[in-house]
Amino acid sequence: MPAKNAKAQSGGFSAEERAAMKERAAELRAEGKKGAKKADGLQAVLDRIAEMGPEDRALAERVHVTVTATAPELSPKTWYGMPAYTNADGKIVVFFQDAGKFNYRYSTLGFQDAANLDDGDMWPVSYALRKWSPVVERRVIQLVKAAIS
Repeated sequence: MPAKNAKAQSGGFSAEERAAMKERAAELRAEGKKGAKKADGLQAVLDRIAEMGPEDRALAERVHVTVTATAPELSPKTWYGMPAYTNADGKIVVFFQDAGKFNYRYSTLGFQDAANLDDGDMWPVSYALRKWSPVVERRVIQLVKAAIS
């Protein structure tokens, strides 16, 4: 089986997706100082994802694609060495913590206080991620949409 097909089946970035992200980073750098900062944040997130183990990397790539497609107004950056996404005020809204970071049995999708997930006096702000599926993707989309509302 060719590597490209294996990569696509594992949920990783395709060569086309990687090329598009590099092009976007170049476009942001060309926009000037603010654009360069966004491009550097994007590159740091992509570099961090590339350093992860295969299972964590596949999850992180799917989270990255889903968050950036659902909430393009969020800016990627690393936060404590984790891929994270900030609002216009520079506050972390959502982050991904790979299982390998602290040798956990699952990766984590987490939300910070800038996320609008409030639901009464108690609500979840962290979710365990073990495998990506259409059901997981739909839930992540719902959470990200709520977080930025």
